[in-house]
Amino acid sequence: MLRITTHDKPESRTFQLEGALAGPWVKELDQCWQRARAGRENVLVRVDLNAVTFIDAAGKALLTAMHEQGAEFICTGCLTRAVVAEICREARQGA
Repeated sequence: MLRITTHDKPESRTFQLEGALAGPWVKELDQCWQRARAGRENVLVRVDLNAVTFIDAAGKALLTAMHEQGAEFICTGCLTRAVVAEICREARQGA
């Protein structure tokens, strides 16, 4: 289960995620991401991962794609910090 709460400000949109970013919930976040980008390309998108309990391979792939398209991550837990660090490290190596 994944809860996605959207917080909008004029300069940014934050997706607050709670639960597991896995299985069908990855597609749900992707749809939210695509809608957020439509018509608001200049708005900063943040993804709050503080309450995420699990990220599967598809979830990591989506987060990687979001990072490549400019999303910023908010995270404090060991799991999420490790995943985000790996995404950022892979992005630097691929550049």
